[in-house]
Amino acid sequence: MASTIKLEVVTPDRMVLSEDVEYVGVPGLLGQFGVLNNHIPFLSALAIGSLYYRKEGRVAYLFVSGGFAEVSPESITVLAESAEKAEEIDIARAQKAKERAEQRLQQEKDKIAAARAEAALRRAIQRISTKEKQG
Repeated sequence: MASTIKLEVVTPDRMVLSEDVEYVGVPGLLGQFGVLNNHIPFLSALAIGSLYYRKEGRVAYLFVSGGFAEVSPESITVLAESAEKAEEIDIARAQKAKERAEQRLQQEKDKIAAARAEAALRRAIQRISTKEKQG
């Protein structure tokens, strides 16, 4: 059996995931990075995107939005502002959020409101993408 690393994904509301996995791919602020057992310790800010992990040869996806990932040789802890397993994502709700954000983005003249609409659009697009990856 391949060596494993403990993956924990936590939001302010709940523990989303706690599993021993073989590999983790994380959307870091400076780009995607991968983590295996015995990885060098580091801390990274998270981007909005899809986190994925491999366990027993299967790949699973989670949507994450903001936060941090702390990596140690035996574990990776993801402290996310929000996170959802792909199977928890309501695709119709995400599609509606995407449409609302696109409308707000077209209407906004204020830079702060436009930035908020753009962030909402990125979150909605990544939720849809995460759900589609899981199938």
